[in-house]
Amino acid sequence: MTDQQPFSGRIALVTGASGGIGRAIALALADAGATVAVHYGSGADAAHALADTIASRGGRATPFGADLREPDAPVALVDRVAAQLGPIAVLVNNAGIGRRRSWEQTTREDFDESYAVNLRAPFLSTRRALPAMVDAGFGRVLFVSSVAALTGGIVGPHYAAAKSGLHGLTHSLAGRLAGSGVTVNALAPALIADTAMLPGDPGQLRSRIPVGRLGEPAEVADLALSVMRNGYLTNQVISIDGGMFPS
Repeated sequence: MTDQQPFSGRIALVTGASGGIGRAIALALADAGATVAVHYGSGADAAHALADTIASRGGRATPFGADLREPDAPVALVDRVAAQLGPIAVLVNNAGIGRRRSWEQTTREDFDESYAVNLRAPFLSTRRALPAMVDAGFGRVLFVSSVAALTGGIVGPHYAAAKSGLHGLTHSLAGRLAGSGVTVNALAPALIADTAMLPGDPGQLRSRIPVGRLGEPAEVADLALSVMRNGYLTNQVISIDGGMFPS
């Protein structure tokens, strides 16, 4: 029988949870019964406010700060969460960085920073968390990518390349872990309101979206939980973009 409450009593780590999509996913997981580790980089106040909001709704959440640009930070973050809350069963790799650059402007430093946060950190945190998931016979790994990984986007080559790497990670890990009860999937959002990744004026952007409006973080969170609830769904990259890029 399918578990209708797969998150109840489990530990979930959401990186980049202090705002936008990460905040919405953290709220949804807490509402579904998970104890949520709310990771933040620079948004300490927002992360603590989110933890308070979750507590006011009857949930449990703890903020954890870490600079994911640092090579040792992702593993240390997973270890801190596990030591304080327990083994991680749900890992949402949402934290990202995307400074807009043309290909002419993109420097080695831009590329290295993008890869560190958008690709290296998700891999290292996932690799650290996976043994406990495999031992438990249950795990959910979700990478939050971008349609830029599929189309090139407009942020820049450093961003598109790093995000497309998440799709490779998804495909590499999913088949090897499916028999252990661990699913690995990715979401590729585009033009979501209230996020730092929104490239341009919202009023001008709406005309490019077939549904006629920006997406909401809560809509991405709703899809994220649907994906992670389903133990038969793995090895997928799912776009959520208002119909801009049909597949």
